Amino acid sequence: MPADGVEFKDRSEILTIEEIVRLTTIFARLGINKVRLTGGEPTVRRGLVDLIARLRGIPQLKTLLMTTNGSSLATHAGRYRKAGLNGLNISIDSLKPEKFAQITRGADMSRVIAGIDAAIDADYDSIKVNVVAMAGVNDDELCDFVQFGIDKGVHVRFIEFMPFLGNGWDKGEVLPYREMLSIIRERFELTPIDLEKSAVAKEFNVGGTSASIGFVTSVTDDFCGDCNRVRMTAEGQIKACLFSLAGTSLMEMARASATDEEIANAIHAGIATKWAGHPPMDKWVRFDNKAMVQIGG
Repeated sequence: MPADGVEFKDRSEILTIEEIVRLTTIFARLGINKVRLTGGEPTVRRGLVDLIARLRGIPQLKTLLMTTNGSSLATHAGRYRKAGLNGLNISIDSLKPEKFAQITRGADMSRVIAGIDAAIDADYDSIKVNVVAMAGVNDDELCDFVQFGIDKGVHVRFIEFMPFLGNGWDKGEVLPYREMLSIIRERFELTPIDLEKSAVAKEFNVGGTSASIGFVTSVTDDFCGDCNRVRMTAEGQIKACLFSLAGTSLMEMARASATDEEIANAIHAGIATKWAGHPPMDKWVRFDNKAMVQIGG
């Protein structure tokens, strides 16, 4: 649900499908070979199946992923897969229906579970369940989520609670990665997995099973120095970090008839602004940034 006071722009002020495909093609020619459609909620985008199919047609693109709240996957997971989507990250912060409804302001957990099942049936290359872990909110469910991943055959990823405009972030609700590890290790044996240097998560095999879990530690142990990601927002702006202010508008450049080379130069300049590390939380939380539901990408 939108955060209180959040305003959304009309459709003419966001990228068209044609613009997304053109700009993504330029990114791909510069060496980007993995693209994730995210939000906000990307499944509300009109023409999403067509967009997936057209992005899949970019020769340099190896992997096409999407992050979603899962509420419509029961109906559309198969269509997205047939169009060329390789993997899904599905957000669900509680396995208890009443608590889930409270966190999401009224959403139906059963629809998300049905969506996860539909994604499994559609045989995606990768299915990950994203859990924002919060002290005093869902910290009693960490082991339940690990078991859920084992039972469903999906990768569960725990994410430290990060500050965004309007999400009610409180330092006291941050559940540090090492504390999560300690809680889960009381019930499960975890073995670290060696990943490529640019990986955003710390991952572990769950002993005695084929399952694995991961932790995104942006708050307590940032990975900025090795991060190789860049975001293009729904408005075509470059964000070298999810938490940095948006930079050059590629949409404005494209609509002003900029050449592919000029846009590529702007992308290089935007990536060059990447941080070596996040600012301290007491400063980060006061940034005049957008709510997560507004960003898109």
